[in-house]
Amino acid sequence: MPSTNGHGPKRAILYCRVSTDEQARSGYSLAQQLESLREYAAREGYEVLEEVSDPGQSGASLERPGMDHVRDLVAAGGVSVVLAQDRDRFAREPAYHYLLRREFEEYGTKLKALNDRGDGSPEGELTDGILDQLAKFERAKMAERSRRGKLRKAREGKIVATTTPDYGFAYNDARDGYVVDPEKVLAVRRIFEMVAEGRTLYAVKQTLDSLRIKSPAGKSWNVATIREILKDDVYRPHTHEEVSALVSPEVAARLEPAKPYGVFWFNTKRRTQAQVAETGPNGKTYRRRVKTVDKPREEWIAVPVPDAGIPRELVDAARTRVNQNARVSSSGARFWELSGGLVGCGLCGRRMTPSTTVKGGKTYHYYRCDKRWQDGPSACSHEKHHRADKLERMVWEFVLDYLKSPEKLRVGLERMLEEKRKGLRGDPERQVRTWLDKLTEADRMRAGYQELAAKGLMTFKELGARLEELEGSRQMAHRELEVLEGKRDELRELERDAAALLEDYEETVPERLENLTPEGRHHVYKVLQLRCLLRPEEPPELTGVFVVKAPKVRETEGGCSCPSARTRERPCWQLPPGHPSSRRRPA
Repeated sequence: MPSTNGHGPKRAILYCRVSTDEQARSGYSLAQQLESLREYAAREGYEVLEEVSDPGQSGASLERPGMDHVRDLVAAGGVSVVLAQDRDRFAREPAYHYLLRREFEEYGTKLKALNDRGDGSPEGELTDGILDQLAKFERAKMAERSRRGKLRKAREGKIVATTTPDYGFAYNDARDGYVVDPEKVLAVRRIFEMVAEGRTLYAVKQTLDSLRIKSPAGKSWNVATIREILKDDVYRPHTHEEVSALVSPEVAARLEPAKPYGVFWFNTKRRTQAQVAETGPNGKTYRRRVKTVDKPREEWIAVPVPDAGIPRELVDAARTRVNQNARVSSSGARFWELSGGLVGCGLCGRRMTPSTTVKGGKTYHYYRCDKRWQDGPSACSHEKHHRADKLERMVWEFVLDYLKSPEKLRVGLERMLEEKRKGLRGDPERQVRTWLDKLTEADRMRAGYQELAAKGLMTFKELGARLEELEGSRQMAHRELEVLEGKRDELRELERDAAALLEDYEETVPERLENLTPEGRHHVYKVLQLRCLLRPEEPPELTGVFVVKAPKVRETEGGCSCPSARTRERPCWQLPPGHPSSRRRPA
């Protein structure tokens, strides 16, 4: 692999990153980082190949657009060094430094930060590694102190303030308690009254929107928000005895025995967030993956709040009504071929969800924009309901052409698999070895720390702190190994499905394909990575394994009007006006 280290021009990539929180908190700007890096590069005689930035990206993950681009540039060769202002700009996890350093070394590229303390020697790397671990340890301690402080505050009967209080309340001047918001709490009472009267949650939503009552988010209401309000104990009156059984004696002593109280529950959920990268027909995309799980009930902390003034009988009646009217699937006995995220809104990107309507004794099935339905017209202008039977028939007619053309199908599947392989950053086997080496190093350091403690050269308190740091590194390595194995399993499963699809359909008679069940079609769509985007007055657009040569899609031939149609090959398709199915567009 070509290298410029030692001979020839010195070429550098400048990398800067800032998370949204950092930018808001300290003004730690990208411009300031770039200015420092440019000055250093000019002083040291580096030729700057490219300046790469990652605005609003967390350093807790390597799945970032800018960092991916840097790794691609390094892999292309000819890069002497990748520069950043501080080591934590590359990553906040020392194990990620280790991975990047090993990866870049294979291409003759160094990883350097302006605040490096070491000189590149093994001893210098050890110094930087120790400082990274100390910084990580301090961040973990700060997070733990913050968590414990919030728990202590809640146990003292105080509200832990977030961005917004529960609807119908406002924060007091100290932001550690609630006061009732008279205007909004009237809207909450109206919700309970309408539900207790027997109205559906969607009817309640429509009523609130028609009255121009804003939701907690300041927009149109959605059913999920109304359901959460109905379940929240902050609106249900509790007697002094009931609240006293939930809180500490010190908190109970401050309550007035004759007054009812609502209950705000703290520490009810565990939320984790990570950024993941996905490679598809339209390139690499990044999305936030948020996982929320309920904590055990015994970990919940009750905080007394002022009574909202809604009668307890009304609250209980509304909850009973909701529990009796269990949510029924809109699909009925029908199998929706394009469910599971296969069909999406071409305006807002949200998935289209199934909907069933009965008119004149006849049942109609549609796909509609979930965002517009949940959040109202202001959220998305896609008001059209697309007839499910017509849309599914149109999509299947196009996919059937591919299934009847094995060579076209083979080319598309091979291209899809190649894109998935590219999504596995670098060499997965090498990355696995790197993380296994990290585990081995952690075990070796553990033994060394224990030996120092046994000789009296380290206190047991210091030993505990060091072992805690090592355990964090071990857990990180195990998580990365699990992610890598998951990606490899996904690729292997796709390869198996693609091979089975080719084998199954290469010699299948057309009659069998045309009579495939809706479940069978859905499975085929999943293997083909199909995604169908719908816009109100345009033909559906499909992405997936499909590759169409430009001569076949010129405008004069009724082809696709999207920008990718100008390229030699495009991973999308739109039903052209001349296509047999284009005359049967969804109502």
